Amino acid sequence: MSTPAPTRVLVVDDEPDLRTLCELTLLREGYRVETAADLAQARSLLAQQRFDVMITDMRLPDGLGMLLLHELREQQRSERCIVMTAYGSAENAVEALRAGAFDYLTKPVDLKQFRSVVASAVQGGAAPLPIAARRPQNTPHAPTETAALAQIVGESDAMRRLKTDIVKVARSMAPVLVRGESGTGKELVARALHASSQRSHGPFVAVNCGAIPEALLESEFFGARKGSYTGATQDREGFFQAARGGTLFLDEIGELPLSMQPRLLRAIQERTVRPLGSTQEEAVDVRIVSATHRDLAADVQQGRFRQDLYYRLNVIELTITPLRERLGDLPALCAALLARIAAESGMPAPVLDEAALQRIAQYPLPGNVRELENLLHRAMALSEAGMLQIPPFSGQPHASTPMPAAAAKRAVPEQPSTTSAQPHTLQAWLDASEREILLRTLSETDNDPAAAAAQLGLSARQLRHRLQRLKIAHTEPDAPAT
Repeated sequence: MSTPAPTRVLVVDDEPDLRTLCELTLLREGYRVETAADLAQARSLLAQQRFDVMITDMRLPDGLGMLLLHELREQQRSERCIVMTAYGSAENAVEALRAGAFDYLTKPVDLKQFRSVVASAVQGGAAPLPIAARRPQNTPHAPTETAALAQIVGESDAMRRLKTDIVKVARSMAPVLVRGESGTGKELVARALHASSQRSHGPFVAVNCGAIPEALLESEFFGARKGSYTGATQDREGFFQAARGGTLFLDEIGELPLSMQPRLLRAIQERTVRPLGSTQEEAVDVRIVSATHRDLAADVQQGRFRQDLYYRLNVIELTITPLRERLGDLPALCAALLARIAAESGMPAPVLDEAALQRIAQYPLPGNVRELENLLHRAMALSEAGMLQIPPFSGQPHASTPMPAAAAKRAVPEQPSTTSAQPHTLQAWLDASEREILLRTLSETDNDPAAAAAQLGLSARQLRHRLQRLKIAHTEPDAPAT
């Protein structure tokens, strides 16, 4: 049985004392170490052999250490790169991570953190391959990746760019911040990132940071030991431990209280957590993906969010375009949502004609895809004869983006509304539309609830509930004379 080759590490720094300190520290850990004082020496060593990890200073006598990162990427080398900088600015760190660095360290280097980061880089294995060299499509992981990307519906330019960026960003370990309005599908993007990465075999743990009471945040994130608080009858893992080897998705990260932010920052930087009631830290290997609908940069300026945590989370930013700016995706989105609603309800999917699509496009839909799904749920429940019934929007249509060409070309012109008082909210409009349909159907069926329910595809109980909710009084049909 052959002995595995020792891990090779290249240290590039122009300070002899620091170079020696790093070399001795790594040798004690069992690594084989080479050192270089500048770019020229580093390039010579890289030309002679392959390394598992390269640690480079940001500024060297003959250039920037960033150049080595770019050259390794261009040559499709597998070394994982760690950048050290004495210039401590978050901008330099972010630039390094965007260039493909595994992580960064600031000088003076803390040796415990240094050993931890190098160990994480070594355990991570080979650096992610470029797109052209990714795993073949017939491997077991490929369907997972494809299925996750397929959940992100839309072929507009904005959505094509987003899908391309997801595949690119998934190759890295760098933290990702997903930005987008409520209802745009930020968790879908996070799941697609996970499924497209080399961590797809690991767990995906989603956390809503705004839904956890502040008093429970520490134990929920980092775990707790038995007896650490009243009711803790056994050791319990936190979110970080549950996501080991996978992805931790921090949704609504902007809602995280200030008191918890430094603890989260430390866990991300050190890659360790200390469970509540424990004196020992535990190493955790997770990739952080966070999401928000807030402007975190503005929150930083106003003191509501820590700047250092913001820079740690926002290494790579993905932005989801709101639905009103990509109306060309409406036909595909509606078709996908209707198919899912039909499958869940056991009903056949209704026909989505151009008139219905034209009416949907007039809605502002501030809730984006989530609100569109709710609208289709309601319309499908009230559809007749297999055709989707979408009453016209009674408010002011938005005009930020032109209608889809196919829908605009064949759309049915709307008749002006004769109602004097128009509802001002979506719920009020939906209630008014549902009321109109129910009254018309009752009229057509001579006020026979059973016949009206059958015509609307509802049960008698469902119809009765709607009539009561909308306060619609109806009289039963006259009994036949005897």
